[in-house]
Amino acid sequence: MGTRVSGERGRRNTLPGFGLTMGLTLTWLSIIVLIPLAGLFIKTFELSWDQFFGIVTSRRTLNALKISFGLAFAAAAVNLVMGVVIVWALVRYRFPGRRIFDAVVDIPFALPTAVAGIALTSLFAQKGWLGAPLAELGIKVAFTPLGIFVAMIFIGIPFVVRTVQPVLIDLDTEIEEAAASLGANRWHVISRVILPSLIPAILTGFALAFARAIGEYGSVIFIAGNLPNVSEIAPLLIVIRLSEFRYADATAIAVVMLVAAFLIIFAVNRIQSWAQNRIPVH
Repeated sequence: MGTRVSGERGRRNTLPGFGLTMGLTLTWLSIIVLIPLAGLFIKTFELSWDQFFGIVTSRRTLNALKISFGLAFAAAAVNLVMGVVIVWALVRYRFPGRRIFDAVVDIPFALPTAVAGIALTSLFAQKGWLGAPLAELGIKVAFTPLGIFVAMIFIGIPFVVRTVQPVLIDLDTEIEEAAASLGANRWHVISRVILPSLIPAILTGFALAFARAIGEYGSVIFIAGNLPNVSEIAPLLIVIRLSEFRYADATAIAVVMLVAAFLIIFAVNRIQSWAQNRIPVH
């Protein structure tokens, strides 16, 4: 009897302070995340369904949402590919300046978004270092949707690199050598040994880069041109509606962005969980 009681007491004390930490966690998340989001939805309830539907289906709103989500998805896809290439070079090769390049990856994290926007605009303007030669080829980047795309790539690349990098570092190279010794060529080693282990991290990096690009504002508005129905992003349209004191309109657009982003990230996370369950046990 005494043994059973002490055993139960030991199990209860396995996680000391669980009630306190869980209470603090829920309280903090409620104050920082849940209550502001609930306020967003409550403000939207001031609109009738017809008003809400009219706002979110207006030509200007739909174009802004299409630009934000479409370019964010494209930028995240590019970062997914190039981020994996960068990680592979930084982890598997030793070359002069590798540590410097590794540190450069974090610059978009630390750089103020306004500074990033000004730097990109100056670089890709028609008289900029990169903008001038591109203009001679008939390619205009600054003040076009292409500029938005470039800015989203810039701010999103660290999310993929820093998510995939530790996983590749922990991946034992002896597994690759064993596969090669059993007759697997380089492509089979990559597709059947390396990629299955990296896919969950790659998808996580993609989701983070995508989510960051959707909500990016500071670095985008400088290079976008901000023309309605052409190069106007949804976050800018929200700010415009707030400046016009049309708060319900702004929250309606914000709710659409929130729900759409949540559904997309939820789908990516489900795919990530499915991929993680399929990782072969070595």
